[in-house]
Amino acid sequence: MKNTNYPVIMGILNITPDSFSDGNKNYFDLDFQISKALKMEKDGANIIDIGGESTRPGSEYISIDEELDRVIPVVEKLRTESNIKISIDTNKSVVAEEALKHGANIINDITGLSGDSKMAGIVEKYKAELVLMHMQGSPNNMQDAPQYTDPTEEVFAFLNNQINYAIRSGVDKNKIIIDPGFGFGKRYEDNCLLMQNIYKFTQTGYRVLIGVSRKSMIGHALNLKVNQRVEPSIALAIMSYLQGAQIFRVHDILQTRRALDMIYEVNQIS
Repeated sequence: MKNTNYPVIMGILNITPDSFSDGNKNYFDLDFQISKALKMEKDGANIIDIGGESTRPGSEYISIDEELDRVIPVVEKLRTESNIKISIDTNKSVVAEEALKHGANIINDITGLSGDSKMAGIVEKYKAELVLMHMQGSPNNMQDAPQYTDPTEEVFAFLNNQINYAIRSGVDKNKIIIDPGFGFGKRYEDNCLLMQNIYKFTQTGYRVLIGVSRKSMIGHALNLKVNQRVEPSIALAIMSYLQGAQIFRVHDILQTRRALDMIYEVNQIS
């Protein structure tokens, strides 16, 4: 498949102490986080995805107040420093609304609108973009024993159902993005089958977001530690881009930008 859509890079900004990839003691340092976000923009990110609650396997929920305390100052200050698109990675409508009030543009909901009955209304109210992701279970139990008969068809059916729900709730269909949810309640084999079949999702006409950066499927396949997974992460981004995916949620901005830009440039020649 010849993808001529310009690849959109979503940089990951975790305001958490326990992210699987980059949780660190500076997570609460506002200046550190803003500096990191601006570096992502300089390196080629088009979107900064801000998350205040870890969704790694086995993670625990945090309160609404704690999540607000973590993310809203970052959203507010980043908006004063940059016009880059800001995504808020949350499944809580209260957090989503506060982030949108302070300048966020996108709601990235890992529950695909199935976790908070008020979320669709908030998205519609603020005319925000919406990422609908598939997840089997919840972060604290999703990897206990995920089961599928046909992961591609089951994930596709869930996303199609949630798309219809979002549209019925007043969300503009042109603002909907779908995410198969790699690593969220999936076995290694399920993730591989989804990657092979990304084209089935891109053929819907909705923008497809791919989030495989540094994830455990790479560690499983190649026996690599998290900080050794840059090149395989880029390989999977390329594989999905060639199937029509448009948005790539990544840790390694500059390397992914250059790799996808090269393919994009070649594909402009006819």
